[in-house]
Amino acid sequence: MSKPAARKPTVISSGYQTSIARTAIAALLVVAGIVWIAVYLNYAKDAATAVPGVGKKPSNPLPWMADLARWNFAIGFGLIYVGLTVAAHKLTPLGRGRGVVIGMLGCFLIGLVWIVTFYFSGQDGPIPVMKDLDQYNLLVGIGFMAVGFTFATKWE
Repeated sequence: MSKPAARKPTVISSGYQTSIARTAIAALLVVAGIVWIAVYLNYAKDAATAVPGVGKKPSNPLPWMADLARWNFAIGFGLIYVGLTVAAHKLTPLGRGRGVVIGMLGCFLIGLVWIVTFYFSGQDGPIPVMKDLDQYNLLVGIGFMAVGFTFATKWE
């Protein structure tokens, strides 16, 4: 009597095998990165940038996040980059066929637009995240372009 084959968490969609778990993880990582940055900007940034001894220190519901200061941006964008890199796998919709081209060109364009917007708005511009990152905006734009190259390696 033969042992039954283990079921993989995949479905056949449009003639391709798709891993629901990998797709969900990729989406969750990107959303988690966006939420991390948003929570830092809305709740912990004021306490992280407060000058000690000058005025009243703002109340902070997330003191551990304020202690990380600018590292919160690295964590948030890192989660976004890892999520997009996971999405470049052939078992996700973005990792095969037209999805690869969409992911590759999308990441390249996001990186280019990020850098150009930063240069046009300047370091003291009105865009909150860009104002906080200063010259690290270049790393953010180049990071998106690097993720675009992970999609480019999957292109057939």
